Amino acid sequence: MITCLSIVLGLKESADKQGLTNLLHEIKYSFMQFEQTTTQLQKSVSLLNEDPQSLNRAKTALKNSRIAYKRIEFFMDYFFHSSSLIYNRPAKTEVEEPYMEYQEPSGFQVIEALLFNENPHLHQKELAAQTELLATSAADLPALLYGFEASDAQMLESIRLELVKIITLSITGYDAPELKSGIEEAAQSLVSVQKVLLPLLKKKDQSSVLLNQQLSGATAYLYQHPDFDSFDRMVFLKNYALPLQQQLTTFIQISKADLQKKSGLNYQAKHLFSPDAIPQNIFPGARISTPAMVALGQKLFLEKSLSGNLKRSCASCHHPDQYFGEKLKTSIAFDEQSYLTRNAPTLLYTVFQYSQFWDGRVKSLQEQIKAVISNPLEMNGKHEVIVDSISKSKQYRQDFLQAFPAFKVNPVSMETIADALAAYVGSLNPRNSAFDRYMNGDRKAMKSSAVKGFNLFMGKAACGSCHFAPLFNGLIPPYYKLTEYEVLGTPGNADFSKLKKDQDKGRYDFFPISFYQAAFKTPTIRNVEKTAPYMHNGVFTDLYQVVDFYNKGGGAGLGLDLPGQTLSSKPLHLSKAETQNIIDFMKSLTDNL
Repeated sequence: MITCLSIVLGLKESADKQGLTNLLHEIKYSFMQFEQTTTQLQKSVSLLNEDPQSLNRAKTALKNSRIAYKRIEFFMDYFFHSSSLIYNRPAKTEVEEPYMEYQEPSGFQVIEALLFNENPHLHQKELAAQTELLATSAADLPALLYGFEASDAQMLESIRLELVKIITLSITGYDAPELKSGIEEAAQSLVSVQKVLLPLLKKKDQSSVLLNQQLSGATAYLYQHPDFDSFDRMVFLKNYALPLQQQLTTFIQISKADLQKKSGLNYQAKHLFSPDAIPQNIFPGARISTPAMVALGQKLFLEKSLSGNLKRSCASCHHPDQYFGEKLKTSIAFDEQSYLTRNAPTLLYTVFQYSQFWDGRVKSLQEQIKAVISNPLEMNGKHEVIVDSISKSKQYRQDFLQAFPAFKVNPVSMETIADALAAYVGSLNPRNSAFDRYMNGDRKAMKSSAVKGFNLFMGKAACGSCHFAPLFNGLIPPYYKLTEYEVLGTPGNADFSKLKKDQDKGRYDFFPISFYQAAFKTPTIRNVEKTAPYMHNGVFTDLYQVVDFYNKGGGAGLGLDLPGQTLSSKPLHLSKAETQNIIDFMKSLTDNL
């Protein structure tokens, strides 16, 4: 049958396509299994009624279909990404920027949300439409294989990215928060990956043997510990997933099959939690910085001549001794009488984003720097006056010539000022916290309560499904090419018994579409222990309030009318001990500055 398939598809098993025939065989079989599960899901939904047993059957069918999909996920996401969105798109409307095209929710996550809603049988029409879409699309999947060709390098990159997805999304419950089937799904992903890799692992060299052993060990651990809430993610990562990631990289290098077409990750990094795993040069405005540029930027960071009244500098709101944040709820405005409307976030790790400001209204650090300097409410500086003032300083002219030797005639400009400041801000990513040391080999760096907190953060508490590893911000894995915005329902006050709605429209003021109403960028929680107060408006003064807010389901869970909230409004049911553990984990993300 495999031979016939090869003839029909006109495949040639060249040296760099040794795994192609087996890949197609496994995928074709998995397509068939997946189609069968979608048909069963469609049938179960059609029989849904007020009987709890009918609901349980529908949920089981959904779980089975999701598991079957995970066997083809690496293939679909990599080779047919647009088609894959039909099956497992988030249960919220996504906006494709800059074209402002809407991606309506569809597939498993929508079905899950409906089945776990109150009175799911009342949503049968919508459920029927979703399952019909899945079933008909699944039936058409074999057509994708007509004329399909792929190299071993492409296949290996797709597997590399699937492993990142398991580490950051599957075990966090990102796409199955109610079913809590992420651990079982991760096991199926690895089973499929191992089967596909078999032709490449036939060699008896150490690299192949170790990779096969690592795959088997990781899969076995997942099978042995399928319960989502009790799953020990830290043990899985340090003993199985990260060594597997490291061994896969070694195998790819030895096989001379390195390829990077899809992700912004540094594939040469030891593993996902290595300090060099996400390079800065993938982000907007990236420049090759030098020590001279960073030193100049640090000097300019404290320079008051960048402001209109010669009293303010970048450090006026982003205090180096306060982890480059500020203790005030919102910063004092330029007039020294009023206040700005948003909290000054830490600048640590801010370079690792595809947009800047809470509402993401600019793309690069350089744009942000120039906007803040000229903003009448912030620094109220005139660009031409600033350039003239800096140019008059003999020391600054020398500093700029050293930092920007290519600009010998006019080294001082707003562009070079912004570049120098961006270089300095970009250097603010030490990655030396207790968590970082722990993940990179120092097993005594984290307290046991912090390790428990990590497991909760990445599991039951669902924090890791928005604050994505390894930077714990809105940078979406596995491609790390988008920054996410969320509607949390952050209130205007911290009294949950008399809650007031916050009036800040967030990204809506920049992009006036309903899905961005009160949407804000997901910031990093690294160094969060040192950067109170919290949220875009500084409404919460301590981490207990923050965790309690999420524990109660955000603004909607607390009773605010927020139909567009993207955070689940369902309570997390965290105990006091669990809350403390999560806070201990967040404290383990504090760097030594």
